[in-house]
Amino acid sequence: MSARMLPVPDGLDGMRVDAGLAKLLGLSRTVVAELAESGEILLDGRPAGKSDRLTAGGLLEVTLPDPASAVEVVAEPVEGMKILHDDDDIVVISKPVGVAVHPSPGWTGPTVVGGLAAAGLRIATSGAAERQGVVHRLDAGTTGVMVVAKSEHAYTVLKRAFKERTVDKGYHAIVQGHPDPTRGTIDAPIDRHPRHDYKFAVVQGGRPSVTHYEVVEAFRAASLAQIKLETGRTHQIRVHFSALKHPCVGDLTYGADPVLARKLGLSRQWLHAKTLAFAHPSDGRWVEFESEYPDDLATALRILQDEN
Repeated sequence: MSARMLPVPDGLDGMRVDAGLAKLLGLSRTVVAELAESGEILLDGRPAGKSDRLTAGGLLEVTLPDPASAVEVVAEPVEGMKILHDDDDIVVISKPVGVAVHPSPGWTGPTVVGGLAAAGLRIATSGAAERQGVVHRLDAGTTGVMVVAKSEHAYTVLKRAFKERTVDKGYHAIVQGHPDPTRGTIDAPIDRHPRHDYKFAVVQGGRPSVTHYEVVEAFRAASLAQIKLETGRTHQIRVHFSALKHPCVGDLTYGADPVLARKLGLSRQWLHAKTLAFAHPSDGRWVEFESEYPDDLATALRILQDEN
């Protein structure tokens, strides 16, 4: 990856980020939009969305992939990846742990798009080459249900649905301690951590981020929460519950207790994308999909339940 720092010229004042940067760098607007979505464009130190407006004299920081390190989709079967639904427009899968959604520089593990290619599934060609058909993502360490677009029409419709927040995303998380109140909304802006750029934090002036939660089962040292995401920021659930001093169990990056993690046999955060519901891009009918807990999360939950 290479970073470029550029002052915004007077001639681009008031232009959208995607249009202005496309002109400035000689890239397509689609490529610029993908960079913005990945958090690779900063304007005066803050992540810029593709439709944000440029201000003359502002400082742009753009991280571009090195041409030599261009990533390719390798068709490789993904152990444990289950196809929950497949039709002409979409494929819905249950993603296992340790699998990235698409290739990226430095990632050498399996990917969802590589697994779909190995299964002989053709997906939409919209989007950057290595993430074609991808309309939303889960962290490599987060399991659960996700949808990939197979047709160009589905890609366009689903991208808009995620942006307009008409998709119903339901997660389950086991968090340390007992959140009070047991049902509530966390409305706190998220941005890159001011000191550690590999993680995120609640930061004044960050991107608006809203998480709704309800505790459905309480244990001695932890709680099982049902979560609905209104926005979809990177690490959102992990960051919000860490800010409440109730990090996801096993999430050592965001302050979880390593002793409890070892006791429960967890090597990652207890967080699972449980349900996903949206208007089907072909005819608008409401469809819902659900993913079962994987073995490591089910075992940890059972240990907590047995202790109660």
